[in-house]
Amino acid sequence: MNALRSRRGRLALALVATTVVAVPSVALAGDAHQDRTWAAKQAIKGGSARNVILLIGDGMGDSEITIARNYQVGANGRLAMDKLPLTGAYTTYAVQKADPSKPDYVTDSAASGSGWATGHKTYNGAISVLPNEKPVPTILELAKKAGYKTGDVSTAELQDATPAVLGSHVVSRDCKGPDAMAACAVNDKVNGGAGSIAEQLVQTKPDVLLGGGKQYFDQTVKAGQYKGLTVTQQAQANGYQVVTDAAGLSAARGDKPILGAFAKNNMDLEWVGPTPTRTGTAPATCAVNTARTASQPHLVDMAGKALNVLDQQTKRSKKGFFLQIEGASIDKQDHAANPCGQIGETVAFDAAVKKVLEYQKQHPDTLVVVTADHGHTSQIVEEATLGYTATLVTHDNANMTISYATSEITGSQQHTGTEVRIAAGGPQAANVLGVTNQTDLFFTMKRALALR
Repeated sequence: MNALRSRRGRLALALVATTVVAVPSVALAGDAHQDRTWAAKQAIKGGSARNVILLIGDGMGDSEITIARNYQVGANGRLAMDKLPLTGAYTTYAVQKADPSKPDYVTDSAASGSGWATGHKTYNGAISVLPNEKPVPTILELAKKAGYKTGDVSTAELQDATPAVLGSHVVSRDCKGPDAMAACAVNDKVNGGAGSIAEQLVQTKPDVLLGGGKQYFDQTVKAGQYKGLTVTQQAQANGYQVVTDAAGLSAARGDKPILGAFAKNNMDLEWVGPTPTRTGTAPATCAVNTARTASQPHLVDMAGKALNVLDQQTKRSKKGFFLQIEGASIDKQDHAANPCGQIGETVAFDAAVKKVLEYQKQHPDTLVVVTADHGHTSQIVEEATLGYTATLVTHDNANMTISYATSEITGSQQHTGTEVRIAAGGPQAANVLGVTNQTDLFFTMKRALALR
């Protein structure tokens, strides 16, 4: 991959040289800086959508997007996510559980996900429950009730916060399986509750449920109708076909719900690279993670399968589908101060965005939204900082230094409380313009699907 990067860098320099010569004639021809007023007007569509596709880059703030863009396509290049026609920003704060009238300025993925899933602010750690711990319906549950097909896709454990908020309601995000209910006594099935996140997800029954977290599906249900069965067996009893590798996903039929659990925990990383240090690193490039086997599908594969299945299932229906796709480990590798891990996951997420935009081109009655749940730590800096830095050689064949400075390298880098990008195209997309609140996204999607 280093040789490839080097060749690509030389090609990029050659292209830059060519462009410098061409710019005057292009500018004189009036093509370089076009008036985009008409295009913007054309992108504004009201009415309803047949489908809604929400793509979440977890922890993918503007800095993380810029880092990935610089590395993969160069400073003047554009990622697929940069090409949506309407772009705004939204605020991401949570609220304090003890006093919900006060903001908690730095959200976690549970509170932020609950915000767009339900339209309500809540406390950090909450999964689609209000600050008083009462459950509130989610966009996926409302869509399903109204007759839409639904999908939930992630590179994390499916019981992790972002996928969990769509189909479960627990007072703590840690209650992922029947054996992990210590913090959620009120939700535990042995106490008459709805169960763990894993149990509730298969009870909510999205038509496509793809990601990691197999270990929680393998835990045994402790009470109720399915007592003594694993959560996987409960899913099968309710009509799910269960797949555990890329071949199984490819072969899965579209006429039955699909539960794909492709890793014990989170799915493996796409790329590896240098670890930041206090004094920086020599300029380097990222490499493919050879520990990632072909048995795990990539996010673009899961997105493609979900789109294909949901499209086929709704061809003869008046109602389309709701689908959420998460690139989860952008956040996880930002926490780990792993620049190549973070970039590789962002690039993989962008491939899924491209796949979705190709689908939307053929189905213009689809609302596509691309956003993040919160900001994160990584920053592009001039040189080594008081934190930990690593330097990468980008697509431009230039050095880019990335800093992580909110924790020791052995700890976990922190989220930030910044607003983040939200971009969209299709019916109701204009509602992302300006600066909105994270909870506004719920109402945009609800309006697009004409849900009550």
